[in-house]
Amino acid sequence: MANIIALTEAASIGLHSMVLIARSDEVLNVSKISDFIGSSRHHVAKIMQRLSKAGFVSPNRGPSGGFVLKKLPGEITLLDVYEAIEGPLAVQTCPMNRDVCPFGECLLGDLSLRVSRQIKDYLGSHTLQDYL
Repeated sequence: MANIIALTEAASIGLHSMVLIARSDEVLNVSKISDFIGSSRHHVAKIMQRLSKAGFVSPNRGPSGGFVLKKLPGEITLLDVYEAIEGPLAVQTCPMNRDVCPFGECLLGDLSLRVSRQIKDYLGSHTLQDYL
C-alpha cells in the first residue's frame, strides 16, 4: 500500500529522539535511543550529530555520556527539528513540483497547497513540551 504523506526515516528519528530526550530523567546515549525507537545506531548517531550542530542538544562524552537538551522543551518546535534534518519545509502548490500544469489547472485543485500548509502549521505550533 502506498503512502501519500510520509516522513523520511531521518526526520522520524530526529523527532522521536528529541521527544525521548525531553522526556527522560537521565542522559540518553545513541544506544539507548536506537534501542527505544528501533533504528540503527549508525543512523541515530548521524541524526544526533545534525541536531547537535543545529544547537538543540549537547553531546556529553564518556561512559555516562549521552545527549541533553540545550534549550527548554517549550522552545523547540517539531518544525525546528524537522528543518534541522531535512532543510526548510516548502509549502507546495503542485504535487509534481511543476510550474505549469499540462491540463491548465491542477487535477487536485489546491489540495497540495492546503495539506502542505497544514503540515507546516502543525509542526510549527507543537513543541517538545507538548509531548511530556
